[in-house]
Amino acid sequence: MEELGIGRPSTYTAILKTLEDREYVKMDRRKLIPEPKGRLLSAFLESFFERYVEYDFTASLEEKLDEISDGKLSWKEVLRDFWRDFSGAVDDIKELRVSDVLEALNQELAPLVFPPREDGSNPRLCPKCGAGTLSLKLGKYGAFVGCSNYPECGYTRQLTDALNGNGEAEQPADSARALGKDPYTGEEITLRSGRFGPYVQRGEGKEAKRSSLPKGWSAEATDHEKALALLALPRNVGAHPESGKMISAGLGRYGPFVLHDGTYANLDNVEDVFSIGLNRAVSVLAEKQAKGKGGRNGGQPAALKSLGEHPDGGAVTVRDGRYGPYVNWGKVNATLPKGKNPMDVTLDEALTLVAEREAKGGKKPARAKKKA
Repeated sequence: MEELGIGRPSTYTAILKTLEDREYVKMDRRKLIPEPKGRLLSAFLESFFERYVEYDFTASLEEKLDEISDGKLSWKEVLRDFWRDFSGAVDDIKELRVSDVLEALNQELAPLVFPPREDGSNPRLCPKCGAGTLSLKLGKYGAFVGCSNYPECGYTRQLTDALNGNGEAEQPADSARALGKDPYTGEEITLRSGRFGPYVQRGEGKEAKRSSLPKGWSAEATDHEKALALLALPRNVGAHPESGKMISAGLGRYGPFVLHDGTYANLDNVEDVFSIGLNRAVSVLAEKQAKGKGGRNGGQPAALKSLGEHPDGGAVTVRDGRYGPYVNWGKVNATLPKGKNPMDVTLDEALTLVAEREAKGGKKPARAKKKA
């Protein structure tokens, strides 16, 4: 790093510690060994943000920082130039489909994820069905390798195994331990250990309900009572005194939460999900709204104005984001034209903007069921 002009000797320890803490690398006999997460991140950056991870770019930025320190260069000018180019690069990348990103990573990581086979056959040919193509895929718990013939073919393997050189490692069958029966349905409840860790399950087959053990819960300490509590989530806390709509509590990707009318608010710990009362839930939601962050989908800002329902179902709103006001419908965000007052936007104008954004690759929400 010193030879390439990256950083300063005083920062090297902190840099390496950060890489290790985030599990991008591990130390082995004073050597840095890349972890699967680090390989995946590096492949993504090199494929889509190559300029910003080049040694020359970092060294050049260090020189500019020296000039700023010496009073020879304006820091505002440096930040303006950097942000102009970087935001442009981000705008280009976010227009890509997930499938395009995954295929680029397939190519970049091919020697590790799809190593050559001894018989000379196609390394990306599914070993289970013999017809599908293996590819990186994204799931609830991160990236993994799966077959293109899903759901007909359910072959998968962990990305960890692939990047560690165990390209054809199969997943062990889930083990199960009986915890008792559901007192209402009579179905068997079991504790299992799967590919993504321990979880509880009620019933069998496609109708079975599953719930992963939350962080801090051990499989050994999970009993029938705890399993029932997990499988009962989300639970209703009570009707909000102002709107009359139900407040619920549950566990999500980002931890424990309460939900009211589309607004999520984080809870301090898992136990709160099972014990929080109506008064406390209302207070937590009010605190969240006071911070201007109603909604849990990517920290989405609170709505400035509700415009009505989309013809396909779902609310259409105007929101104020980091880069200015925009129209939101589900997962589709459409920036307002420059100079347009967000409070003057009509539903027809919003629908036009949403349609134009969808045509450029915006994600369309699932069609809502019509009320009888």
